[in-house]
Amino acid sequence: MATENIIITRRAEPWREELRKSKKNKERTDIPRVKMNELDPVYRSRVRNEEVNLGLTAEQAMQEAQRCLDCVNPTCMSGCPVSINIPTFIKYIEKGEFLNAAKTLKETSALPAVCGRVCPQEKQCEAECIHLKMKKEAVAIGYLERFAADYERESGQISVPEIAAPNNIKIAVVGSGPAGLSFAGDMAKMGYDVTVFEALHEIGGVLKYGIPEFRLPNEIVDVEIEGLHKMGVKFLSNCIVGRTITYDDLHTEGFKGIFVASGAGLPNFMNIPGENLVGVMSSNEYLTRVNLMDAANPESDTPVWLGKNIAVIGGGNTAMDSVRTAKRLGADRAIIVYRRSEEEMPARVEEVKHAKEEGIEFMTLHNPIEYIGDQYGRVKQMRLQKMELGEPDASGRRRPVAIEGAIETIDVDGVIVSVGVSPNPLVPRAFQGLEISKWGTIVVNQDTMQSALSDVYAGGDIVRGGATVILAMGDGRRAAAGMHEQLQGKE
Repeated sequence: MATENIIITRRAEPWREELRKSKKNKERTDIPRVKMNELDPVYRSRVRNEEVNLGLTAEQAMQEAQRCLDCVNPTCMSGCPVSINIPTFIKYIEKGEFLNAAKTLKETSALPAVCGRVCPQEKQCEAECIHLKMKKEAVAIGYLERFAADYERESGQISVPEIAAPNNIKIAVVGSGPAGLSFAGDMAKMGYDVTVFEALHEIGGVLKYGIPEFRLPNEIVDVEIEGLHKMGVKFLSNCIVGRTITYDDLHTEGFKGIFVASGAGLPNFMNIPGENLVGVMSSNEYLTRVNLMDAANPESDTPVWLGKNIAVIGGGNTAMDSVRTAKRLGADRAIIVYRRSEEEMPARVEEVKHAKEEGIEFMTLHNPIEYIGDQYGRVKQMRLQKMELGEPDASGRRRPVAIEGAIETIDVDGVIVSVGVSPNPLVPRAFQGLEISKWGTIVVNQDTMQSALSDVYAGGDIVRGGATVILAMGDGRRAAAGMHEQLQGKE
């Protein structure tokens, strides 16, 4: 029995066999992981539209690519929601064939330059890297993805994926965020006539309005969208499906399939006293106005309030984007207020690191219970309940518990609430026959992303209620595969 256990254990650890392969593999594991080149923290905290991460040089990228062991069973791919052929594109970088690396990325990803910047690789592909089994740092897959995509763009030799012959079947996409763009790219490759309908005046969805340029420059998003243009995808902005054009209108115009990727644009609040005071707003409103409407410009028609003591409530990436934006807009004190400890924060480790380097304060284990206003109805103070961690909740994180009588009051002249979002109800209400969950999300078959309406598929935040860019893109790819099979009459 003991012998059988030993055999089973060895089979469950293929990395041991990888190490035995050759001395070269041992040498590869000893190469230190590359460090990202970054702007100086003091400088960047005052500049809103300059990207913090500067990317890798060709030499750095080739050195990092050497760390990849080219595993027989590449576990990193199992962690990628869009199934990028990770070993192949990395090997191209190692050989200096950077354009081939970019071309490989585009076989499965419509937005490689975006994903290389904002995807939480440390929780996905890099989390499955074989190096971690050997107590080493994972291969910097995200850095390498960004490098390959940036190299192609800067070279001017941008490839267009192979497109099947047109089949003249019209497909509608509702929303131009990551789920919609990923779906559109896959459907265009298969020869469909794809039109993307965007409610706002800019194409890109959350990639434009939700993520600041110091993390994801608009130029990068625009180049990715232009690639879809070249594949034949059409875009129509300022068009609200459900209002400007209805479900029946889409049928009348000959659309045979509809993919709903309208996102989760409704902010959640905490329903505590003072939330209606001037100076208290959601992170959605704050980032959209600053990123998309130039509201930080005092000459703007609707300028955003530029406070000096700004508190951001929450611990996710959107909270980090908001507080770092506030710092760049002149806040003397920019604070993250989070009810759990730093270890429980859902934000990327890199985001937290950058925020700390830029002078952001962290008040963890604190929860706002009231906002206090002045005689003009503007927020001036915030009362905070001190917390401690109890037993884990349904999310697996330890539940925050109030410490009785431990109340603290701090001065603030602006509060940005970033405690989650809810799906936009417009499409669910406008498309009669959809099955809607109690959270307002569209219920779909998780394998095909098909809804209760046979010609309507959905993905991204309208299904998940709030998720990452790469998970939304994975939904788009699954929906494209599912719709294609249905339209081709396959089971």
